[in-house]
Amino acid sequence: MRYVYGITAAVLIGGAAATLTLNPVGAQTAQNDPAMIAAPPGGAPMSFAGLAERLQPAVVNISTRQSIQVQQRRLPPGFEEFFQRFGQRPPAGNGGDGGTVTQRGGSLGSGFIISADGYVVTNNHVVAPARPDAVVEQITVTLADRTEYEATVVGRDQTSDIAVLRIQPRGALPFVRFGDSTRTRVGDWVVAIGNPFGLGGTVTAGIVSALHRNLPGGGVYDRYIQTDASINSGNSGGPMFDLNGNVIGINTALISPTGGNVGIGFAIPSEQVRPVVEALQRGQQVSRGYIGVSMQEVDEGVASAMGIERNRGTLIRSVTPGGPAARAGIQQGDVILGVAGQPVSPDQSLAYLLSQQRVGARVPVEFLRGGQRRTVQVEVAQRPTDEELARQNGIETPNGAPGADDENKPENERESAGQVSARASLGLTLQAVTPEILRQLQISDASVRGVVITVADPNSDAAQKGLRAGDIILSINQAPTTTPEAVVAAVEAARRAGRRTVLLYFRRGNNPPGYIGVDLAQPAR
Repeated sequence: MRYVYGITAAVLIGGAAATLTLNPVGAQTAQNDPAMIAAPPGGAPMSFAGLAERLQPAVVNISTRQSIQVQQRRLPPGFEEFFQRFGQRPPAGNGGDGGTVTQRGGSLGSGFIISADGYVVTNNHVVAPARPDAVVEQITVTLADRTEYEATVVGRDQTSDIAVLRIQPRGALPFVRFGDSTRTRVGDWVVAIGNPFGLGGTVTAGIVSALHRNLPGGGVYDRYIQTDASINSGNSGGPMFDLNGNVIGINTALISPTGGNVGIGFAIPSEQVRPVVEALQRGQQVSRGYIGVSMQEVDEGVASAMGIERNRGTLIRSVTPGGPAARAGIQQGDVILGVAGQPVSPDQSLAYLLSQQRVGARVPVEFLRGGQRRTVQVEVAQRPTDEELARQNGIETPNGAPGADDENKPENERESAGQVSARASLGLTLQAVTPEILRQLQISDASVRGVVITVADPNSDAAQKGLRAGDIILSINQAPTTTPEAVVAAVEAARRAGRRTVLLYFRRGNNPPGYIGVDLAQPAR
């Protein structure tokens, strides 16, 4: 299960099949005029029974047996004798010699067979350890006729949440093929088959509710099919079929305030699943395009500060030195608008478009810098592993911030010792970064230059958007801010230019820097 935004996100889905023809003119004829609506292919089904009967044998239940070593807690001296005196055992997990005890658990999910010789596809999280210190001892695949096989992992891809298993059948197995999810449309019928709550083969039907969905807190390659077909815990890894019986998605996630189905489920589309599965079957690393940039979306604040259209393009917050983007001339602060002729949008994120490019290919990348559109040719590289990317990006070191207690001091003390107030414009009190401040913040990069926030007015837009004492502002509207006076000057320049929002580039601890658009307080009249 995944919990997203405080709502249950179980890793699962469903989706696909009716048709609605929109009137391109739309002025003289109603969109729901009978003449404008095409008949569903083959008619809407009176029953899904024939389809379910044909497909269920290829859908499997998947269970794991896992173990974890837990350290026993020693009882205080004399307590063991106390329990023995009354003929009782010490509470579980207590007593003994303080050694380890093995606890066992498991997981349940779904999958589907893609070849007669026993290849099975599922979600990676279905067969992954439940926690970092757990060990998966056995994976069992149960067919529709209750025949059980022990499975081995052929390959897994954590980024896409896909795994390929192999069982050794005693004969040819029923299997299913992938369909073309790019032809799926909102309103299409879909059928989901899986193992909800461990009940065994269960069939649900619905329609495709939306395409290209991103989930809160999800991955950079999220591009889910959303469906109202009932999806519950245990459907993870099961197939979503169109009415022709083709697999157009893997049921992966659900959103629910209760943990049960509320008609919002998600599937990884087959266009993303198929190349990953094929690579894993061949024993190869999954190939994804990469140009060496860290990015963030262009939200309302950023768009207002930069004077560009919201949700159009992706803002580059850092560029990997010596990487493909750096060699092509792309810089931190650029807004990438398109890749290989495809526009960057919420439906087609920059990360997704880059992942689809062939490693080694040179592709045109269009971007915006200082209000000017530019295009460069970038050679696509192989995306590093998640571990390598984490090492490149660094790790946050949470700690106390200089001036964190300043809100409890008198006003005249808060702005002493080189501090300057930008309260009238940003609601912040600032101080130039010094080596001592970097040591206090435990920031490992001694080259950091900027101003540190010592006090953030909780009523300010900056504080409301998450800025706090200890954050370091590196630039405003792409102009470096190495002193508090430089911040005041940048804000005044923005006011003179008629801007109501400024773009702050800041860092927190050892995390990578990021952008945020902050509204300027309006001067009193």
